[in-house]
Amino acid sequence: MAATTCSLSSIASPFLPQAFRSVATRIQITPSPCLSKMRFQPFRLRTRRSFVIRCARTESKVVTLGSRAPDFELPEPLTGKVWKLEDFEPYPALLVMFICNHCPFVIHLKKDIVKLSNFYMKKGLAVVAISSNSVATHPQDGPEFMAEEAKAFNYPFPYLYDESQEVARDFGAVCTPEFFLFKKDGRRPFELVYHGQFDDSRPSNSKPVTGRDLSLALDCVLSCQPVCTLQKPSVGCSIKWHP
Repeated sequence: MAATTCSLSSIASPFLPQAFRSVATRIQITPSPCLSKMRFQPFRLRTRRSFVIRCARTESKVVTLGSRAPDFELPEPLTGKVWKLEDFEPYPALLVMFICNHCPFVIHLKKDIVKLSNFYMKKGLAVVAISSNSVATHPQDGPEFMAEEAKAFNYPFPYLYDESQEVARDFGAVCTPEFFLFKKDGRRPFELVYHGQFDDSRPSNSKPVTGRDLSLALDCVLSCQPVCTLQKPSVGCSIKWHP
């Protein structure tokens, strides 16, 4: 008799409990070419499994333009130095980025973030990056690994550790990456002028990384021109809050 292949669902599904019937449809039965002494053909069960890995996509929430930059005092794991908002007072503009080590959205932009920062820091921009992720759930984002990351990618900006997550809450940050651009006029405090995306590129699309949206805002600020208030939110992984 010729060997045949059939689905287990066509044989056993009517006799299985309801909870197992959906599984049965994914199991194939193929007769073995070897016969037993009783002339029965032993069956081999083949299962086919598929796994889907998803990243939680989170959009940055609305933060009022014109609001003041919150004070902060955070350590830099690479050097051990503690940085404060007042350290950036001499600069005409300050870019605060919330990033982390593991987020695929950050990894997608990382090299271009460094490239953009190097370019605009030469024009007088101050830049600081902050990681606020909980190490209880994501130890790869802890200070030891932050220092390694900053060294490996030659970050030209301080990469600070927000262990308490209070700074992220003060800024209203909810995702990585998230960008806050502040300008400063004379002795006036830093005021928020841009809170939007890096560009339209995402790990899941084929659009090239250009940094267009953030670059346009930076060009306006550093040339004392108004920044367009129509700003697309940044998209990334949610900040991993303490459990």
